[in-house]
Formats: sequence, structure tokens, C-alpha cells
Amino acid sequence: MKAIVFSILQIFHILSSGGWDYIAVHGDNVYVSHGTHVNILNKKTGDSVAVINNTIGVHGIAFVSSLNKGYTSNGRLNNVYVFDLKTFAVTDSVATGQNPDAIFYDDYCKRIITCNGRSKDLTFINPATNKVTNTITVGGKPETAVSDGAGKIFVNIEDKNEIVVIDSKTFTVINHWSLLPGEAPTGLAIDVKTKRLFAACGDNNLLAVVNAENGKIISELPIGKGCDGAAFDNGLKNIYTSNGSDGTMTVIHEDAADKYSITETVPTKKTARTIIVDESTHLLYLPAAETEAATGNGRPKVIPGTFQILVVGKK
Repeated sequence: MKAIVFSILQIFHILSSGGWDYIAVHGDNVYVSHGTHVNILNKKTGDSVAVINNTIGVHGIAFVSSLNKGYTSNGRLNNVYVFDLKTFAVTDSVATGQNPDAIFYDDYCKRIITCNGRSKDLTFINPATNKVTNTITVGGKPETAVSDGAGKIFVNIEDKNEIVVIDSKTFTVINHWSLLPGEAPTGLAIDVKTKRLFAACGDNNLLAVVNAENGKIISELPIGKGCDGAAFDNGLKNIYTSNGSDGTMTVIHEDAADKYSITETVPTKKTARTIIVDESTHLLYLPAAETEAATGNGRPKVIPGTFQILVVGKK
């Protein structure tokens, strides 16, 4: 039997109510999307640092350190808020496509990018001016995106079972790569050194490893149920998937560019479906909550006051 390496080391409790999606780490803080606001916690202690209010339907948080700016994607407002990374005060808002979901900063093209689920496009924002410079239609529901840092952006298209490739020099779509047999890709991560993409496919519980140069599927690995997030630790060469329906985290080691091993299935908590890795500490953060017994086919109701952040790491 393999030794258990990863486990829950801490739990940060957040008593306010609301749903959640992505989580982010920047500097000493963890940024937690939480319904109508963003909770900012000290990443070591879980103590509350600040709250960004009125981010209605917030999904994700991104950062441009050189400009001292942070950005929140507010799904129900169809915009992003700009906030100061020192004071956490909101300083501006920028209209996006409909229902902005995942958000990130691409240092290559110097743009904040939102994946807009309802309008099926991406919004590119120049953080120097907070103005929209480009809108790119992707032909399906963009779930999340990553950059290779060299001029290409890769987007999981959840309802088309594919990855769309965007040239960030010309701001055009240059490829559509099928992920089949993978279905409903959600989480996406990248190893820029080996040029491999890791697409977590939530409907049939597999991780597709994709060559980022030609779209070829290198490997298909089983993961847990209900995955909505994937993360990659460059230092440890580990891929992690957060499997919310199972209440597990799958750990996959990148032995080489074309060789992968499942090393561990870590118990977390049901509902812990999204994930971020802090590569400076190798700790992982997963939002979760206690729920009532499920009825029907919908998500079980969250018990008020039980929202929490699981801190997972090596014992």
C-alpha cells in the first residue's frame, strides 16, 4: 500500500453565506470568491484581512502585481472590478461579455482575460488603461484558460469537448482540438516547460494530457467525480484535480513529458470542487462546505455558516 503523503493540514472557517467558485493566492493572502463578495484571508493563519463587497456572482480573481491591481470577474454584473492590492478598495469597473467566469492575467500579451460563459467569448482588457481591447468568439462555453507565456492561449470549451487555441499576438482563433473521449472539460493547467496541457473532464472523470504544440492527446487518466478544477505545481511536477462529488483530490505525477503516474487519492470534502496551488509553499487551497442531504438532481443545499477553506499539503 502506498504511503499517504498529502492530507488536510488546516481548515479556515468563513461564517458568511453564499456560493463560491475559484480561489486564488497572491502574496501572503488567499482570495476566495463567495457569492456577492470576495473574502481575503491570511494564507498562513486564515485570519480575515479584508472583504471586497458587491461582486455579485463573483467567479474568479486575477492580479497584475506590477500595477498594484487586482481584478474580480462578476458573473451577474457582466463586468470586472478593479481593486488596489494594498488597500483592497475598488477603483474601477470594466464591462465584459455575458457571465464572466474564469479570469487570469497573461504576461505575454499584457492583458486581463475573462471567459464569458453566456456570450461564448473572451474579453481582453489592457490593465494599464482598464479598457477592453479585443473580444474573441470561441464557439462554445469557455470554462477556463491558460497561457504558454509565448503567444498562445488555450481555452477549455465545456459544451464542445474541445480546447480552442488563440494566438495572442493577432488575437485570433487558430485551432480547435477535440478532447474526446474526454467530456465537459472544466479545470485546465499547463506545464510550459514540457508543453503539456492538463484538461480535467468532469462528465466522465478523466484527465486528458494534451500536447500543446499539436493537440495530440498523450494520456488519459482516471480522476474522481465532480471535478471543476485542476492545478499544476512546477516544483513538484504534480497535477492535482479537485473532485467535489467524491470529496477527493487526485494527485498525478509528471514522470516525463509523455509519462504520468497516479500517486494518491486524498480525502478532502464533498463540494471541494475547485483548487489552487501556492507554488511558493506547495500548499493547496480548496473551498468547501457542509451540505444537507441531497434531494432530486440538483446540488444539495449548503448549510449556512459552514463555508470553509481546506489547506492541503504534505504531512
